[in-house]
Amino acid sequence: MMARPPAFSSSLAPALNRYVDLKQALGRRFSSQVYMLRSMDRFLQAGNYSDLDASAFQAWCGTHEHVASGVRRGRMFTIYNFCLYRRRTEPRCFVPDPNAFPVRHQPLIPYIFSETDVARLLKAAADLERPTVSPLRPEVTRLAIVLLFTTGIRRGELVKLTLGDYNRQDATLLIRETKFFKSRQLPVNRSIAQEIDRYFQARSRKGLSSSPDTPLIWNAGQGGRPYTGGGLKYTLRQLFRQCQVVTARGSFPRIHDFRHSFAVNALLRWYRMGADVGTKLPLLATYLGHGQAASTHYYLQFIEPLRTAMSNRFAEHYGPLVAPEPAPNGRLR
Repeated sequence: MMARPPAFSSSLAPALNRYVDLKQALGRRFSSQVYMLRSMDRFLQAGNYSDLDASAFQAWCGTHEHVASGVRRGRMFTIYNFCLYRRRTEPRCFVPDPNAFPVRHQPLIPYIFSETDVARLLKAAADLERPTVSPLRPEVTRLAIVLLFTTGIRRGELVKLTLGDYNRQDATLLIRETKFFKSRQLPVNRSIAQEIDRYFQARSRKGLSSSPDTPLIWNAGQGGRPYTGGGLKYTLRQLFRQCQVVTARGSFPRIHDFRHSFAVNALLRWYRMGADVGTKLPLLATYLGHGQAASTHYYLQFIEPLRTAMSNRFAEHYGPLVAPEPAPNGRLR
């Protein structure tokens, strides 16, 4: 077996290789971080730097001035985290000061799709054109919207699905090797299973392949391949524009906002059912592919009508214990 070619060539190559091996052994893909570490490694090698110090780091940062400050901050933190790792065995090594990095941007507020929004999008999807490269474009787009909204799967997970990942007998979808190299099976309810079955029937009427390894979100390009994330984004933006589905700032929602919507709507449904939400959160985390419930909290936006449902739940259980504060004159405020 051929040895793996060295990923790095500067004086930091041994430490860099150990660091990347550790991260990947822990189950992380780490691909974007490796790209940045290689960038720094090449810079050190080309500049004949004997080590990474403050001047070398600043010079490397200067080669990234063309990107947005938030992106630059993320790249600088990639190097910062490597330096922290290196300091475990080299206490005197350089570690940049994160307080000098560009400030963190305000996180984007996700758009929470309502059932009305989705109904309008599905109606508009039915009228999409059928170009040669995508003869099932209306059916594919409809299925993509349904799965994104009702399962909360990531865009990358959606476009990786194959026909064989759907188990008709058990009504499950197999999500393979996801963000953290984990696979999971998602049960789908009867209406979603019927949507998938209708899509299979549309493929059959067109005489298209039913091979298990055929992409589920399929187009005819290059002999039959999955939609790319960019291609799916382009199609959905057409529908957002047509249906006037926009955020409070007037921009179009992201595909990832369907995942936020799934989490919020699940929470709202449990409140309305009177379920114990605390015990349900680990189930939601598992369905979304998170290792712990804390990761799921990021998706739980505090919006109406969720705010009202939570207030009603609190009032139902603790309302009698909350007494109005008396005013100084003895009357109730």
